[in-house]
Amino acid sequence: MAFGVKKSFFGRMKEKVEDVIFMRPAIDEDMIDELEEVLITSDIGMETTMKITGQLRSDIKEKRISDPEGVKNQIKSIVQQLIDKGEAQKLSDHVPLIILMIGVNGVGKTTSIAKIAHKCQAQGKSVLLAAADTFRAAAAEQLQVWGQRLGVNVIHHQEGADPSAVIFDGIRAAKARNIDVLICDTAGRLHNKKNLMNELEKMYKVIQREWPEAELETLLVLDAATGKNAVSQAKEFGEVAPLTGIVLTKLDGTAKGGIVITIADEFDLPVKYIGVGEGMDDLKEFDAAEFAGGLFE
Repeated sequence: MAFGVKKSFFGRMKEKVEDVIFMRPAIDEDMIDELEEVLITSDIGMETTMKITGQLRSDIKEKRISDPEGVKNQIKSIVQQLIDKGEAQKLSDHVPLIILMIGVNGVGKTTSIAKIAHKCQAQGKSVLLAAADTFRAAAAEQLQVWGQRLGVNVIHHQEGADPSAVIFDGIRAAKARNIDVLICDTAGRLHNKKNLMNELEKMYKVIQREWPEAELETLLVLDAATGKNAVSQAKEFGEVAPLTGIVLTKLDGTAKGGIVITIADEFDLPVKYIGVGEGMDDLKEFDAAEFAGGLFE
């Protein structure tokens, strides 16, 4: 199965869509109305759902689609077009590379950092971690545990220290050691949006000043199981940070895959990785064609 994801992820939406398409006597407006309901209950937002079904209506008419299999294939094609962001889906190959990992606590940010570090190592790149989430108790220790497992050094300060100072030291260390990829953990929850914005702005200024030649990826980690709450988080963080991509975790359970479609469409953001399990190799590079195929085939 696509990405090695359990049937609970892809199966439910596929079954509901097929029930609507294949069990109805005709391809008509009633069928499309039922499809809209299925898509919305699969965590696809209203605006994106209307875009999908609007395009479907047009395609059925223009291409004279008259059989259920044709309808299913057309939905798959429409979804693939919405979520396919081309080369932007891939993590930058540029070195030196700085990756800022952001997202609320509990979404799997730290383990995603470890998995991305592992991927970079497999590509022969040297990696350094910076524990710039200085607000959460034991955040640095947790990152250090992963660092020890991976054989990767971790730059850290004491709890409550200035996160930008950790970034500063991380950059200095990365430059001195000729490191290819510096991955920075950041705070998952601050007092308010203004506070978050100020902290991120400080970090960006330090990066631009200290390592202007480095490429910067800002990846937002979202928990797919939280459904529409993940959309709210994408909106909030997108207002304070120039995001370059999404890491969607916990797609191995009963999460509904529609959230991928919503985020890719509403925010025009590439999903770069999806988490499909607990293992180090269970963070998969996102493939739009494979994902759309898994939803509908």
